[in-house]
Amino acid sequence: MAKIHPGLHITWLGHSGFFIRTPGGTHLAIDPWLSNPLCPESAKRFPKLDVLLLTHGHGDHVGDAVALAKQFKPQVVAIYELASYLSAQGVQNTVGMNKGGTVKAGGVAVTMVNAVHSSAHVGEGGQILYLGDPAGFVVKCEDGFTFYHAGDTAVFSDMQLIGQIYKPELALLPIGGLYTMDPREAAVAVRLLGVKKVIPMHYRTFPPLTGTPDELRNLTRDIEGLEIIELQPGVTVE
Repeated sequence: MAKIHPGLHITWLGHSGFFIRTPGGTHLAIDPWLSNPLCPESAKRFPKLDVLLLTHGHGDHVGDAVALAKQFKPQVVAIYELASYLSAQGVQNTVGMNKGGTVKAGGVAVTMVNAVHSSAHVGEGGQILYLGDPAGFVVKCEDGFTFYHAGDTAVFSDMQLIGQIYKPELALLPIGGLYTMDPREAAVAVRLLGVKKVIPMHYRTFPPLTGTPDELRNLTRDIEGLEIIELQPGVTVE
């Protein structure tokens, strides 16, 4: 398994969920839907949680956020409307922000960037509650290492701006298709971002999410030095 960065520990929880320990010791979770079909029992118990990032309001991304927030009392970072909704559910220490903003959370700097998707909670009787725009996050670690979690998104040309402004070294990109980018669009995203390390996500969870890391590799073979890092759910890359 490829090493990503000294001191960085990444565990894929399946779907778009990650548990990350940064080089400076911040324990961070992104979109922790722990009941997804790929998440093993061993990955559902966190030793600590300082920061919780939510890209948008769909249930397969908010997932277990409320329970984890009540257990660990982390800083919970989300777009303003989603943060307000979580506060109403009894979540403390929420940070409502918007795209282009940066907040200090734990020991890391978190910048919210654009994503092209939808975001809502579907309640009883199919009632839809708007929860703000979808987003992605750029996270700058204590030692300067920067990674980008794209959230659920299609490819969009302003990914080039994300690369130019924030210079992420690692991108976590959806590849499953149907609800997000497929490998064809993700291959364009890699070129726009200019990253050399990519972790695919949002695939394999359900049969319709058919994109694979091998497809992405085949479509990016011409990019010198690019690593497509295929994680297994519950396995930590150190």
